[in-house]
Amino acid sequence: MKYLVGLVLILLVAAGGAWIVAGRMAPPSITIDNPAKFVGTATPLQITITAPDAAQMKPITVAFEQNGKVTPLFSLEEPGKAQIAQDGTDKVRITHEIGKQTVPDLASGAGRIVVTAGRPVMRNLRTLTASASHDVSVRLERPRVSVVSTHHFINHGGTEFIVYRATPEDVESGVVVGEVEYPGFPAKGATVEGVTITDPALRVAYFALLYDHDLNTPMRVYARDPAGNTARADFDHRTFPKPFKKSRIPLDAKFLDRVVPAILEGTTEVKPDGDNLAKFLVINGDLRRKNAEKIASFAKQTSPELLWRGVVFHAFKNNAVESAFADHRTYIYEGKEVDQQVHLGFDLASYAGTPIVSANRGKVLFAEELGIYGNCVIVDHGMGLQSLYAHLSSIDVKAGQDVEKEQTLGRSGMTGLAGGDHLHFTMLVNGRMVNPVEWWDAHWIEDRILRKLRAIGGT
Repeated sequence: MKYLVGLVLILLVAAGGAWIVAGRMAPPSITIDNPAKFVGTATPLQITITAPDAAQMKPITVAFEQNGKVTPLFSLEEPGKAQIAQDGTDKVRITHEIGKQTVPDLASGAGRIVVTAGRPVMRNLRTLTASASHDVSVRLERPRVSVVSTHHFINHGGTEFIVYRATPEDVESGVVVGEVEYPGFPAKGATVEGVTITDPALRVAYFALLYDHDLNTPMRVYARDPAGNTARADFDHRTFPKPFKKSRIPLDAKFLDRVVPAILEGTTEVKPDGDNLAKFLVINGDLRRKNAEKIASFAKQTSPELLWRGVVFHAFKNNAVESAFADHRTYIYEGKEVDQQVHLGFDLASYAGTPIVSANRGKVLFAEELGIYGNCVIVDHGMGLQSLYAHLSSIDVKAGQDVEKEQTLGRSGMTGLAGGDHLHFTMLVNGRMVNPVEWWDAHWIEDRILRKLRAIGGT
């Protein structure tokens, strides 16, 4: 009997010790990934729960608390429309939605997401529980957006400008053309010719009908608040076709021997194998696309203010046009078609070493070698509008430097994929290449931009 009592005591002590040790083990880790801050009429909810052998976790509950009421969103027993998926052996993700469909009494104001998860240990004799909460702000009122400017005419491959009103002040807004968004900016940053704009709701935006868009591509103004609530407004517009040229570009060994090694020496983005023709095809395709992505990335660095001045951009009139915008090129080598690309700029012939000037006032964002463009300069003119100068033999400016209209940026050259000394020039709208010819036309700038800004002066 004494031995039996002793054994029972030992087992009780061991069980108590195991219980204590189990209690010191880590409970599940809970992360509420989304929403970050705001909840709208239908906001995605994502939760990540981490624990060893995650598939065995229970219970798991998710609820939304507001104004003293608790609304269940999810439980293992009643998942509803929520989805639960395992990510490896130690992680599960729950995706659902918070909105009027899942929380019928949802109201604007403060709210809280509460998550509880349990992890069974000691062969299910004990459960380690953790909970997490996340405060959010509920916004159910949709933004408001309306178009102010009139007569929007846009050429295929070209640019337009719009004035509109969007509220409240913290909404993202702009123009969407097809699937491409062009962000808007506060109109007060577009002061020109003494025009004063004071209405904080007024916005302006450049937008484009890209060369590869259909003429009937839908366009609209959009507004989107931090909670994901959206609004849209249609606007009057007319599109005009523009014929794009086609050309055949002959390649020879001399050209390939000159440009291919030089470009590959200055980049690590592609490492093609094979002869110079095979390498050229990778440069002309893959590297061209990577260069375009880098160029587009500078749109995020644009100034929220209109930086350029005057009624026209420098037109480079002393240069002969070698190639026009959106020229569809077929490359020929030894009598065979080897590649096709679209040339999104103007090639302007010049004497070797001709000074290349800034088309207008702005700030240099990039001034170094860039793949197929050789020595390249990108100047920001504000509100998503930028200009690009390529194939330079030398660069005289640095990134971050302010420049005035017709200030020298560098000298013309034949770096990159240049067959001879020339300037490759183009304009960019939110990182998308557009026809620069319009910006050389004082009448176009007056009608498309300045007229609309004067119309809202004093508002």
